[in-house]
Amino acid sequence: MMAGRRLNPIEGEVFAVDKPLGWTSFDVVKRVRAKLAHRLGMKKIKVGHAGTLDPLATGVLVVCTGRATKRIDELQAHVKEYVATLEFGATTPSFDLETEVDARYKWEHITREELERVLRERFTGTIEQVPPSFSACKIDGHRAYKMARKGHEVELKPKQLVIDEIELVDFSMPKATLRIVCSKGTYIRALARDIGEAVGSGAHLAALRRTRVGDVRVEDCHTVDSLIGYLQDCDMVMPDELQ
Repeated sequence: MMAGRRLNPIEGEVFAVDKPLGWTSFDVVKRVRAKLAHRLGMKKIKVGHAGTLDPLATGVLVVCTGRATKRIDELQAHVKEYVATLEFGATTPSFDLETEVDARYKWEHITREELERVLRERFTGTIEQVPPSFSACKIDGHRAYKMARKGHEVELKPKQLVIDEIELVDFSMPKATLRIVCSKGTYIRALARDIGEAVGSGAHLAALRRTRVGDVRVEDCHTVDSLIGYLQDCDMVMPDELQ
């Protein structure tokens, strides 16, 4: 992908990583930062990511180094595409598999036609969404997920977002898989909650993969190990060359 070019991590590089299941986005950042610091002989180098993925999600994570971290806001604003599997008939406090099922509902009445109608009429275009309590949103300076995990009641205000496309790609009830193209700030977990309610049941997110950020597709991404190997072996501009 970057063969034949010297990397300049201090001036700034942008990498796309396929984040593994179970890793936090910061786990990826730490691994990249440690490898770059070792290669460059520095105690620390600035590394960040554009758009958090939950530990239970996989897929495209954009990682920036050095002065390219100034582009994080720009990169986070890009349209994103996800493939999400919803499980109907059960809800969880976190709206995904991070927490245990807290209520069960009937789902047998849901037909493919009804689900497609609801997706088309209620979840396409500009919508309002209340973020999950288990999220990084701040309330009076405190992260919502930290408050929720301590058992505190969390009230978050609705946010406006845009769903460009939402397509039902598999209907194998009680699970359904959707392809979603959406704006920055969309919580797919909250979308699962809202879709479950809209079809007269309950639902949570059973699996999530981010397949695109802007023009970067998951098939273009490094694995964590392949990126670390590349950073170990590539030709790199060293700090003394920049002085």
